[in-house]
Amino acid sequence: MTRRHTAPLLPAVKSRCSDDDEELHGLRSCLRWMCLDQSNAGLAVVSWVVFFILAVAVPSVSHFVLSYRPHRRPYDLVVQLSLSAAAALAFLTLSAATRRYGLRRFLFLDKLSEESARVQVAYTAQLRRSFRLLALFIAPCFAAEVAYKIWWYALSANKIAFLGNPVAAGCAACALELASWIYRVASFFVVGAMFRSICRLHILRLQDFAAMFEEESEVMVVLKEHLRLRRQLKVISHRFRGFILLGIIMVTASQFAAVLVTTRPHSDDKLFNTGELALCSIVVVAGLLICLRSAAKITHKAQALTSHAAKWHVCATVESFAIDHDTSSDAISKVIPEFWTTEEDNSEEEEEDSEEDELEGTKIVPPRAHTISFQKRQALVTYLENNKAGITIFGFTVDRSWLHTVFGLECTLFLWLLGKTIGIS
Repeated sequence: MTRRHTAPLLPAVKSRCSDDDEELHGLRSCLRWMCLDQSNAGLAVVSWVVFFILAVAVPSVSHFVLSYRPHRRPYDLVVQLSLSAAAALAFLTLSAATRRYGLRRFLFLDKLSEESARVQVAYTAQLRRSFRLLALFIAPCFAAEVAYKIWWYALSANKIAFLGNPVAAGCAACALELASWIYRVASFFVVGAMFRSICRLHILRLQDFAAMFEEESEVMVVLKEHLRLRRQLKVISHRFRGFILLGIIMVTASQFAAVLVTTRPHSDDKLFNTGELALCSIVVVAGLLICLRSAAKITHKAQALTSHAAKWHVCATVESFAIDHDTSSDAISKVIPEFWTTEEDNSEEEEEDSEEDELEGTKIVPPRAHTISFQKRQALVTYLENNKAGITIFGFTVDRSWLHTVFGLECTLFLWLLGKTIGIS
């Protein structure tokens, strides 16, 4: 009998592991095409060489050789420094993480088999969707950059001293600049996409944890699961706090520098000169906001556990007077008052398109038989109120108020810059 029961489990485990390996293979292939894979020594050398060529050498040559006349590309220094700083920050973060943890552990795929089937399926789908969304965002920006470069080279390249054939040299220089641009932008967004996927994984874990309140569980089981979630959020904060903090400093400095150079006396703010500067600001601000929004969202979900636990405590307390401790679960489920379900049915049509889940739902949590005692429930709610989890940066919680502050600052500088460059105010 034992062999009959254990034999069918082996293909399931094998297929699940093969799905993880296949998903990691697709992600690693994407990183390898971008020359960001450092899984072995050979690939690490190639990755560093490509980084120095496309993120350091090409921008330096582009600025000091192609833009040696200041009146031609007066804002090129801010653009090159901003994109190279963003690429260097992302490259060093990814390099240190893969060298220290490995790609599987860095993305929390090593412990994914311990989660529920819903979390596993949703997380693997999120990994696929993240890089598709990444491509959909980068593609129009790259198309705009291609159009701008062709426009600039068509009108100004003939005035620049090239070696040999001017047309061939101009095409080669344009191709190198475009390759450098897409490499630096994609590197910055790849780390943001990874952080967004990891945050999505832990939001799924929080939703699974919220479902534990509707089951007959001991308080220690709930407490241990919450401590595990807090530990994982602390690990994420330690791994990405440097990237997020330096990203905020880098983007803010880039925006301030762009505003200063466009507002100086006698600055030439025509679209021909400032188009690339505006596109650079769009890219770096969008990449930063993706990370901050993901961090604020997971913090909001983690802190919503307190309200969910309080709602569960209230429902169990209100219903406790009608429960006889000797009554079975089936009998109690029939005695539950009608208002537990009528309000849910009445509001179902109004909230059909909402994004509420177990953590932020306004639905009643029906109590179960022999639920945790009042004192234990009260102690658990008090613990959750005083131990709120979330993404932190050196002790500061990245919540929605934090996001609104940074967004207000960056948006103010960004709109001012667009008003000076392409006429949007």
